Amino acid sequence: MSASIAMAESSRSGGHALLDGAQTAWDMLSEEQMQKPITTGCEELDTILGGGIQCKAVTEIGGIPGIGKTQLGILQDSTSSQCPNSCTIWWSWWKGSLHSYTEQIAAVNYLEKFLEEHQDVNIIVVDSITFHFRRDFDDLAMRTRVLGGMSSKLMRFAKKHNLAVVLLNQVTTKFVDGSFQLTLALGDSWSHACTNRIILYWNGNERHAYIDKSPSLRSASAPFQVTSKGIRNVTSNCKRVRMM
Repeated sequence: MSASIAMAESSRSGGHALLDGAQTAWDMLSEEQMQKPITTGCEELDTILGGGIQCKAVTEIGGIPGIGKTQLGILQDSTSSQCPNSCTIWWSWWKGSLHSYTEQIAAVNYLEKFLEEHQDVNIIVVDSITFHFRRDFDDLAMRTRVLGGMSSKLMRFAKKHNLAVVLLNQVTTKFVDGSFQLTLALGDSWSHACTNRIILYWNGNERHAYIDKSPSLRSASAPFQVTSKGIRNVTSNCKRVRMM
């Protein structure tokens, strides 16, 4: 069909002709509202996240060592109770010295075939996305390109297979206004690679999670505690969800 004929067809149908596989904004909104988030196990955190970790999205979780990143990524109990036939893919890249960033990229590339053959996967956790990319790269421009390609593939997998992707990130120091401050690793360009960004931090002796970036969620924080079964509500009778 020529461009002029296609435009004419679109005009006769009220301008609503779509390419094959395309979706209207209404279709996308309706589909998003039907997605059931994956609970974190902490009701207060689920509240600020709109029900839990979003499917068809990439969520980055960052914070200092010992704050609870890995525990927040452990969603197996939650997913098994919500979807008994579902499974989780967990990749841990920081333990041991046999892995490299090339193996990490190869594993992400292999995911495409694996997900086609295993339709029961509903969450992918990468622990951590940062480790090898902080150590093995001297060329920062190349690192940015490689990370961008990997994040694009993970986002595509999330949308195509209706699953959640969770990327755990480490912290580093950044010189700002005459002093060093803690910030998530991989630089400012990486901050655009994920749909949602959650930063974990200490508030006195209490762990908190803060929504730092999201296209659909308000900035807010909520307390949580780490238990042997993952993260749970802080044992308190007062509700302390804070909207920013």
